[in-house]
Amino acid sequence: MLQAILAVLIGFIILAWSADRFVNGAAALARHLGISPLIVGLTIVGFGTSAPELVVSAIAAMNDNTSLAIGNAIGSNIANVGLVLGITAIIAPLTVASSILKREYPLMMASMLLVFVVLIDGRLGMTEGVILLFCLLGVLAWTVFTGIREGRNAPGTRDDPLETEFESELALDEIMSTAKATFWLLAGGILLVASSRLLVWGATTIATSLGVSDLVIGLTIVAIGTSLPEVAASIASVLKGENDIAIGNVLGSNIFNSLGVIGLPAIINPETVSAEVLYRDLPTMMGIAILLYLLLYSHKGKPSLSRMSGYFLLSLYILYLVILGYQAT
Repeated sequence: MLQAILAVLIGFIILAWSADRFVNGAAALARHLGISPLIVGLTIVGFGTSAPELVVSAIAAMNDNTSLAIGNAIGSNIANVGLVLGITAIIAPLTVASSILKREYPLMMASMLLVFVVLIDGRLGMTEGVILLFCLLGVLAWTVFTGIREGRNAPGTRDDPLETEFESELALDEIMSTAKATFWLLAGGILLVASSRLLVWGATTIATSLGVSDLVIGLTIVAIGTSLPEVAASIASVLKGENDIAIGNVLGSNIFNSLGVIGLPAIINPETVSAEVLYRDLPTMMGIAILLYLLLYSHKGKPSLSRMSGYFLLSLYILYLVILGYQAT
């Protein structure tokens, strides 16, 4: 048990650090190749923070723990709104100014609804996985198209602050040489896989020792741990006044989790979905996402999250964890 706990802790630390190195290397390499900051930000940075969830879920599925993978994806979506945005809004109120993010929210809701539809029969099979991954490719294509279209605006005429925030955020990546960027891209990817294997082993061992399901471990310990990059990225962004990036990280991550982090394990190792996922976890995921919209648009002016909203979201997430713990015991 002690070895398993150490494996989880070490796995989380290496996972968070390697994910940051992986994303930074990929972003710097893309900038050296001449890709615009907006496209890099919307794709590599926006979806890259979900790299831990993707790798952990793939490793779990290969180890015949698809339930842990499903719990990781759904639990991370809930944690991103309740934990990540809750803590971030408590640190500093968030205001959404980007029109791109206003269009990205419906994509997040649509991706979650699609997950609900494909899982409603209690089975996550290869066909469902292919559908989810195909939709993910469609979202990526739309994201690139949006970045190209927004990037065509003449200098000084940009009307979306997200582009300016990404330009400022990615300016340091150009300092990293191409060789260094390639090294961190490869090294970060290798460490992601290694730490994910360590984490999955530790998590499943703990689940067995405590007599709880892999699903619950995925929804709690693993989901919180793999959401650490989103926590770090969102807090760092809001402290710099980059509110749109802070919220964009969560929206992009939830889209990627719904379509990719659930879709890939479905192809690797199809499995029956637990009834608890259908009546407890999926409704919670949908409900907290709808609540986010209501909180953002519950007042006049630009969409924003107040500190009170942050406390509310965080409290709901803690309540969800308490319910999980009570039902597990």
